[in-house]
Amino acid sequence: MRARPTQRPTPETPGPGQESVWDYPRPPALDPSDEHVVVEFAGRVIADTRRSIRVLETSHPPSYYLPSADVDATVFVPSERVTVCEFKGAAAYAHLVVGEERSELACWWYPEPVPRYARLRDHVTFYPGRVGRCLVDGVPVSPSDGGFYGGWITPRVVGPFKGAPGSEWW
Repeated sequence: MRARPTQRPTPETPGPGQESVWDYPRPPALDPSDEHVVVEFAGRVIADTRRSIRVLETSHPPSYYLPSADVDATVFVPSERVTVCEFKGAAAYAHLVVGEERSELACWWYPEPVPRYARLRDHVTFYPGRVGRCLVDGVPVSPSDGGFYGGWITPRVVGPFKGAPGSEWW
């Protein structure tokens, strides 16, 4: 069993136009965004919106939740996987399939989020590392380290970011 670190890491100092994920709240905040968000998989645009919701939580890169109406759900293959977020409720997952290409558990959503997060109903988010490409205002997104969190890292945010090995207790 690993020992818990005694202190959190030192946050990076944000530059002009940047945010520190260490200034995000806990429980998470919902931040409507009109940024142009595009998700591509297997050479195909599967989501395109200017109506996303950023979920902002201390130490986590934001996740962009896209309205289901702006997502091509015909590429979804439902999964039996369900996880529970202590804040948002039970999440459902899907694989993506386009032709011969498949990405396991590439997206998730909250079919019945808890009341505080009701605005997430009918919104989907993606693991950036499990799709071909995610863009925010034309800027490629980097995935967060580790396989648990689906954070979207852009030059807009600075860390360090939760998710990498050793960050479990931040």
